[in-house]
Amino acid sequence: MSMTFGWQSPSNIALVKYWGKRDPQLPSNPSISFTLDTCHTQTRATFEAGHGVQVLLNGVDTPSFVPKIEQFIGRIQHRHPWLADYRVTVDTFNSFPHSSGIASSASGLSALALCVVDAAQALGHALPAVDARREASILARLGSGSASRSVYGGLVVWGETHSVPGSHDDYAVVYPHAVHPIFPSFRDVVMLVDVGQKAVSSTAGHALMEGHPFAQQRFAQAHQNIAHLQSILKTGDVWTFLDLVEQEALTLHGLMMSSQPSYILMRPNTLHILEAIRAYRRESRLPIGFTLDAGANVHVLFPAEVEQKAMEFVTQVLAPYAKDGRYMADRVGQGPVPLNEPA
Repeated sequence: MSMTFGWQSPSNIALVKYWGKRDPQLPSNPSISFTLDTCHTQTRATFEAGHGVQVLLNGVDTPSFVPKIEQFIGRIQHRHPWLADYRVTVDTFNSFPHSSGIASSASGLSALALCVVDAAQALGHALPAVDARREASILARLGSGSASRSVYGGLVVWGETHSVPGSHDDYAVVYPHAVHPIFPSFRDVVMLVDVGQKAVSSTAGHALMEGHPFAQQRFAQAHQNIAHLQSILKTGDVWTFLDLVEQEALTLHGLMMSSQPSYILMRPNTLHILEAIRAYRRESRLPIGFTLDAGANVHVLFPAEVEQKAMEFVTQVLAPYAKDGRYMADRVGQGPVPLNEPA
């Protein structure tokens, strides 16, 4: 007997960045993200009696991914010991390039966590958490910290912080405070500057914060920025929002450049795009900004009300700096959806 469950789960883009962790996969500082929509992973997980793991990526058997999934299953077995009796086949498809600074681990592991929760419920096992989504967030976190945020839509907070009631290091929560309607309308155009393997993995990057000379100041800054966002998000102050988000992105890269060993993940065209965005914003007075994850790609952020002019700027000015002119037009999304059709 086998059971198959499927979920489409989105990536997310952190606005206040998670950088630095402690065991077991707990954040050194809180983070808040926009859940995305177009950048997603579709995962079907088949559970059948036996042992072992198989991973199909975009329809191709991919043994190199097996250790990561085995590690994930090992980490969550204390909550789901029934997994020890099952062979798991993971069939997964990314709508975006893997390992290029877009959080494929966030979408992929959140989707798999949701499949595990479905399987547990189908087998009649009680969930350790208060509900299925919280359980999925806890499990996803044990695979990839940022994956804890991808089980919800909109603005999501992970990591305990004084300004967000209910926030927790073990799981993410939907941002509980008032949000001006301009923010759920935000677009995120991902300029694909570099679609190759990153110079440093996120896991190795987080480890660089251990003993980093600016670590404690950075962790305090993250708490302060999330608190500062409360009034920004309530009033719709887009200009201050973009200032804060850009500062966060540049701080992340500054931390990597000042670590030991140090890494420069931006490419020359990354800087060209950042400078072009700032120049266009000064000239046009339109609220267009940027953020970056731990990679060379640039996320261009703007509200829907300026989408027409912003996309003209993207296609005419920014696209030539992207690899082969490639970009992905995304937006703030509603979160995961189940895949009910047969595999």
